[in-house]
Amino acid sequence: MKRVKIIARALYIICRILAVGYSLTTVYAAFCTLTGIWVSPDGNRLLHIFYPFTQSPFLIADNNFRYIVFSLLLPLGLYSVFFWWVSNVFKVFFQDRLFTVENIVHLNRFYLLNLIAPVSATLAGSFFVPVNSIIWELIVVHSILGVFTYFFTAIFKQGLDLQNEQDLFI
Repeated sequence: MKRVKIIARALYIICRILAVGYSLTTVYAAFCTLTGIWVSPDGNRLLHIFYPFTQSPFLIADNNFRYIVFSLLLPLGLYSVFFWWVSNVFKVFFQDRLFTVENIVHLNRFYLLNLIAPVSATLAGSFFVPVNSIIWELIVVHSILGVFTYFFTAIFKQGLDLQNEQDLFI
């Protein structure tokens, strides 16, 4: 179990860093597109968002408000939440007690996020921008991840029940 805790802690740190990175990117992209700072349209079709204080492109998006909202900011924001919540799932596995209500809450949030958010965001966005086939593949991957996490949640609920029964008899 020691190896699991080491791996879980390392993945927790990596996912937290990714969550912060995605969050900062989302905020930065929204700031740039709203203010026009560090942004340059490349013709009528593309919009370049530059690294701060440079003329080097950081993000390239279609120069269309709907595309920026539904194909840039929404996915970046959702992946910010995804990586934050997956870090909480990894945090579960390096705690002293695995079977706690708090850990089950983290697992519940994560499986619901994976089962609901990708489909909902894609369906909402499909009214405004075309959806590529790779997006549907990502939805399948997130759905499978959600189902596996649902199974873990059920196991953890059973473990919590057994642990509580044991605590009554000891």
